[in-house]
Amino acid sequence: MGEVDTLIFDWDGTLSDSVGHIVSTMRCAAEQAGMPIPDALAVRGIIGLGLPEAVAALYPQEQDQQRLDAVLAGYRTQYRNQPAQPLQLFPGVLESLESWRAQGYRLAVATGKGRTGLDRMLRQHDLLGFFESTRCADETASKPHPRMLQEILRELNAAPSRALMVGDSSFDLDMAANADMRAVAVTYGAQSRDQLLRCRPVHCIDEFSELGVWLSKAGRVGQKSVMGEA
Repeated sequence: MGEVDTLIFDWDGTLSDSVGHIVSTMRCAAEQAGMPIPDALAVRGIIGLGLPEAVAALYPQEQDQQRLDAVLAGYRTQYRNQPAQPLQLFPGVLESLESWRAQGYRLAVATGKGRTGLDRMLRQHDLLGFFESTRCADETASKPHPRMLQEILRELNAAPSRALMVGDSSFDLDMAANADMRAVAVTYGAQSRDQLLRCRPVHCIDEFSELGVWLSKAGRVGQKSVMGEA
């Protein structure tokens, strides 16, 4: 396998410290729709899916699509009405991304957010046009289907063996496996280390800054690593 030249990132919980906001927004949307309010752990467990898939996963026994649609509509409305102050990126994210781009890495985003939501976040952080490719769940198949990654790789003319997916959920890691890509898991986002390790990522990091250290040491996508090493 060749050296890594393409880094593809999830957004919520990987680059952006937005998990808490998503949890509170979903719980409030459920309450307003008259649906049982899911606990925070349940909501964290569906972050990464497209919004319709996420709501369906929260209420697998619900047969009334109108009730599910009410949660969807409430979530979208509340998320659009969030304060103008952008949700923060995790420490070290912007500096690392700028450094990797300067080093010649190709950068992309594969997210369960909708296009409107992602573009709003990119605009707020002055990152519109920063990534060479972005894909959202409302314009392709939801994770863990590999189509999102396959479309990014085609757009960038990049090989799966030279690309790395970085994400905080099993959906990210399974999507990478389904696309014949390797993945690095981050433990500071939506899902626990134990959940992530069950998906067999090539590495697991506890802080975003650790990714650069690991990349400099691992060098190649195919090189094995020991979980917990820098």
